[in-house]
Amino acid sequence: MTRHYNFCAGPAALPAAVLERAREELLDYHGRGLSVMEMSHRSAEFVAIAEQAEADVRELLAVPSNYRVLFLQGGASMQFAMLPYNLLGQGGTPNYLYTGIWGKKAIAESRHLAGAHVAASSEANGLTAVPRQDDIVLSSDAAYLHYTSNETIGGLEFDYVPEGRLADGSRVPVVCDMSSSILSGPIDVSRFDIIYAGAQKNIGPAGLTLVIVRDDLLERARPETPTMFNYKVMAEHGSMYNTPPTYSWYLSGLVFQWLKHEIGGLEAMDALNDRKAAKLYAAIDQCEMYSNPIAKANRSRMNVPFVLADDRLDKAFLAESEEAGLLNLKGHRSVGGMRASLYNAVPEAGVDALVDFMTDFERRRG
Repeated sequence: MTRHYNFCAGPAALPAAVLERAREELLDYHGRGLSVMEMSHRSAEFVAIAEQAEADVRELLAVPSNYRVLFLQGGASMQFAMLPYNLLGQGGTPNYLYTGIWGKKAIAESRHLAGAHVAASSEANGLTAVPRQDDIVLSSDAAYLHYTSNETIGGLEFDYVPEGRLADGSRVPVVCDMSSSILSGPIDVSRFDIIYAGAQKNIGPAGLTLVIVRDDLLERARPETPTMFNYKVMAEHGSMYNTPPTYSWYLSGLVFQWLKHEIGGLEAMDALNDRKAAKLYAAIDQCEMYSNPIAKANRSRMNVPFVLADDRLDKAFLAESEEAGLLNLKGHRSVGGMRASLYNAVPEAGVDALVDFMTDFERRRG
């Protein structure tokens, strides 16, 4: 069997070493004679898997002791609703930064449940650059400030961590949708109050969402918050109030082990991701056939959109790239063109192969 290079935005590539380990343990986990998929989530074996996964996340991200780490069901989109439920028990208005499609969806869900104030927007520049800190104007009753650190579809990434400051200097909680960038490099968790991330990009398979929440925020839920949406309930039950997505949790744990022991931690992953993105952006900038519309300071390392100068060549580019073993390069339907997602599990050799293909395609078709 030949493994191709997968540039899908999600569900995304998984490390080959993780897939091989899962294959080895699929039918018989550590001599138990059954698969992790068949285990009770309350068994000693699975509890050990869950505890190790949390310990590894805490180590990789240096999560402070006053934060809870939750492994929840659903994707990041479910958090769009969970946030207003969990953070508005004391009233106030949710505040958002609008920089792309996922931020827009979060705003729409908040408006449906509790209203929303757009504190700053990238709409005026065509979603090609993030708003600066001085552009952010919170509502006087801001309950929290939400932003998307990396817009998967548009390829727009924040180059700083926004602060939520009211006119009197007081601080409001900062909430970050980090689905496309978490674990791609070190972060200072203490600068955030809630971080959430869908698993299917850098963490593991779809069906699981990681939530890192500061302890004191667990007391802010609205009274009508559904039990399954309540962060405090999930924290008190170790993310196992009901049956969690056990196999996704297990595979995510294998990814954390891979990051620690085979990559060498997030500093090493950060350097590798820098090299991968630099190579692809250099190819785009040096070739007349390709272009990327994002301001250089805000170019995403994880999701690289680009367009061909002649869009009549799009179909040929996609067909020939797939024949070359370069999969899922078609851009999102809302923006068109191409998109290469360079998540952690995409090897540097895959980026090299893509750059070689792009150069050759321009030579033949340009």
